[in-house]
Amino acid sequence: MTERVFVALGSNLGDRKAEIDEAVGRIGALPMTSIVGVAPIIETEALLPPENPAPQPSYFNTVAELRTTLEPEPLLTALKEIERAMGRVTTTRWAPRLIDLDLILYGARTHSSERLTLPHPGLPHRRFVLEPLTALAPELPLPGGSTPRELLRLLP
Repeated sequence: MTERVFVALGSNLGDRKAEIDEAVGRIGALPMTSIVGVAPIIETEALLPPENPAPQPSYFNTVAELRTTLEPEPLLTALKEIERAMGRVTTTRWAPRLIDLDLILYGARTHSSERLTLPHPGLPHRRFVLEPLTALAPELPLPGGSTPRELLRLLP
């Protein structure tokens, strides 16, 4: 069955727009997957860890809407492979990133495993995800009963 899926994309290294454009192209080339829409790119300040708030370049962020028959875990594996193929090197949690791909919503499903939690646990707190998601699907019913627009309004 084809699912409506949303992936958050971010980059704060290199040619940020080119990195996002390349990632969108690679996601659209995945088997049994098509890109339905991509929100406008926004520029945001990097989230910094409290224990080491060293400045970082700002991020370009967006959200892509997909239709796919890939299940959540294999889709996550494919997204992480795209990151690796594009040159992302995983260091620390808050490190700058050439490309970051996060599976944030997979239909109305909830999912919890060691690798993946759906919806993404940071979704209600991250303007850099909610703003582009709202541009694509403002009234999308989220697990828990709210919509992206409602969650965005709750942010400071």
